[in-house]
Amino acid sequence: MAKYIFITGGVVSSLGKGVAAASCGALLQSRGYSVHARKFDPYLNIDPGTMSPFQHGEVYVTDDGFETDLDLGYYERFLGIKLSRNDSVSGGRIYWDVLNAERRGDYLGATVQMIPHVSNKIKEYINAPTDTDFVVYEIGGTVGDIEGKIFLESIRQFANDVGRKNVMFVHLTLAPYLEKSGELKTKPTQMSVRELLENGIQADMLIVRSPRMLTVDERAKIGMFCNLPAKNVISGIDVDNIYEIPLAYDAQHVFDIIAQHFDLPCAAGNTDKFQKIKHYLNADLPEVNIGIVGKYFDVPDAYKSLNEALFHAGMQNNVHVKLKKINAETFSADDAVGLDGILVPGGFGTRGVAGKIAAAGYARENRVPYMGICLGMQIAVIEFARNVLGIEDANSTEFSKNCTPVINIMADHDSADMGGTLRLGAYPCVITPGTLAEKVYGSNYISERHRHRYEMDISLEKEFAKHGMIISGRSPDGRLPEIVEIKDHPFFIAGQFHPEFQSSPYSGHPLFNAFIAAAIKYRG
Repeated sequence: MAKYIFITGGVVSSLGKGVAAASCGALLQSRGYSVHARKFDPYLNIDPGTMSPFQHGEVYVTDDGFETDLDLGYYERFLGIKLSRNDSVSGGRIYWDVLNAERRGDYLGATVQMIPHVSNKIKEYINAPTDTDFVVYEIGGTVGDIEGKIFLESIRQFANDVGRKNVMFVHLTLAPYLEKSGELKTKPTQMSVRELLENGIQADMLIVRSPRMLTVDERAKIGMFCNLPAKNVISGIDVDNIYEIPLAYDAQHVFDIIAQHFDLPCAAGNTDKFQKIKHYLNADLPEVNIGIVGKYFDVPDAYKSLNEALFHAGMQNNVHVKLKKINAETFSADDAVGLDGILVPGGFGTRGVAGKIAAAGYARENRVPYMGICLGMQIAVIEFARNVLGIEDANSTEFSKNCTPVINIMADHDSADMGGTLRLGAYPCVITPGTLAEKVYGSNYISERHRHRYEMDISLEKEFAKHGMIISGRSPDGRLPEIVEIKDHPFFIAGQFHPEFQSSPYSGHPLFNAFIAAAIKYRG
């Protein structure tokens, strides 16, 4: 049977449980074990799809079209695996399932209670088969959150159900440093572990976030008060890049702790791929300047996958990518001075649309490499229609009902109810031979993930092509434009999809790799 690792957190939120879970999984993979990962979020939203990027960060989309927490992006990137709708589960979804079951009469008239009905539903998701050696679970929130208590109770029960030697509990905490007294304080960690114990869970390993490595004495003190060996207390120090975390854990023998708990043979791991990333970070390399014209910059994780994809492409091109965050609501030509490439990402709503259109126009007129993602493609189409085709009121019906719609809802398309929902998940795309898109992908058939409601009106294809903007990728039935490009431009390409969701730190993504390569050429 599979072995299970549960990652919990305490003291404060945003300690990095997702990266910790992915890093533990990466160490297991480096020893030849297969790993799956899942995230449980206690909040009452059914899924993150309606949550604002200004509050929650990006919404990550899986191949099967489920809107998930951004931590699933960490898991897919770190571990090179594909996750699904059953790997991101919220409290709201659990209660929704239980209440629907009650309405159907599934409980045969029984009084529906948190235990056993809600806890059993959580355990159903925990126990969903994966065909892997290990499943790593992150429990969102912090110990003490009232909505999270039923999740802690469920994993406590689950450990009893499958046997304690088949389950490991890893707890992340914080050890703050008081500068005035020059002390690293361990009391918050002790209190967090005590609260975890009140929920019936004894931590098997602690990862203590701290500004420096814990001393031998500090680890011994924490171990004594938290009822576990000092060697099982790990320093979760800050690093320059998240891909260094598996190396930091490996240096502190995290795999050996896991192996001892599960009675596995200790073995050296192959961490070459992470060593390569560390070498890249420390290398003295040329730089390219990329402007991201967006509007969600108040939350660092709002463009998490996008930032990661640009970082990955920098590695593949052996350059450091410097990002300039440009507020779309205030964009002017001055913002683009010194840029080697302009990227307009996805988004919803009218805020910043005028600035994004201006940015696409600047890139087109000044022959600066341009990459558009989702809304960034629609923006490019609107700008071209207005300023090249001369359709002054060209727009999307998302932004204006009184316009010449070059972007519209395709409600009659068979693949999705576009009138009421988003087109979500992986869809195939057929690429036209002889185009930039074919050169970029090296293939005529690709699959990319979507999250949008509006489409380019393909009836205008001939008029656009006559003036230089071609549709170089489309749905297999030929009805939905997926990629547009400008033929006489050094690099101007935009996709209706989100390629950042499939970028890998070990190979990048073809579209981002090509964009950064074009930026290098432009700079040169």
